[in-house]
Amino acid sequence: MSEGADDRHLLVCQEVTVAFAGLRALNAVSLTLDRAEIVGLIGPNGAGKTTLVNAMSGFAQIDHGSIQLAGTEISALPPERRAQLGLARTFQHGRLFGDLSARENVELGAVAVGCSAREARRRTHALLEEIGLLALAASPASELSHGDQQRVSVARAVVAEPAVLLLDEPAAGLPAESLGDLSSLVQHARSARGTGIVVIDHNVEFVLGLSDRVVVLDHGEVLTEGSPAHVRNHAGVAAAYFGTIGTDEPGALRVPAP
Repeated sequence: MSEGADDRHLLVCQEVTVAFAGLRALNAVSLTLDRAEIVGLIGPNGAGKTTLVNAMSGFAQIDHGSIQLAGTEISALPPERRAQLGLARTFQHGRLFGDLSARENVELGAVAVGCSAREARRRTHALLEEIGLLALAASPASELSHGDQQRVSVARAVVAEPAVLLLDEPAAGLPAESLGDLSSLVQHARSARGTGIVVIDHNVEFVLGLSDRVVVLDHGEVLTEGSPAHVRNHAGVAAAYFGTIGTDEPGALRVPAP
């Protein structure tokens, strides 16, 4: 990325560095995201993926670098202000309110960005209908299957109609048969709203299948980035995950089964 970030990109992280107790969790990481683009963020445990999402969303303070949203510097803004400017995120464990219904949990996502109760209800009904969750709207979140809880968690972020959506482990613990529904919801956010999406997940096949472009982190630095095909065939990616190349074909990434 060239020096002097501008508003050509929807989201720009430029040389972002984050340290905890003197240890660098991120070291000069740069990343861009465009409108209606899905960027996957992968890497082994401890690579810095969640730290980068926390930095982008305001839950981790950066020590160096800058983060811009649609040309506006947001590095020093609190999470709620970033949300108001159009940046939404999910968390690894959903954080749904178990005693509230699926509908009420999703409505909270719209209310949080300033929608009236009426507008929140309208948006929520339309979204749940579009993604096939309307039949579960009245069910307490605590009674939903894990897969449906994950979809409600993503829907709560999508209903805010954000410019940027950060998905932190949305497929965590999901059986293979639930991944298609989750992928459809993410693709819906991109196609219906033009939302730019960053997704991190330990299910590497899920991320590679969903993303237009993939950024690989290792030890807090960008190891490589490019198309899913580029990442699959990058020898350094397999080495970062497994220590050795995992297949008989040189440079091919063997992804562990979900």
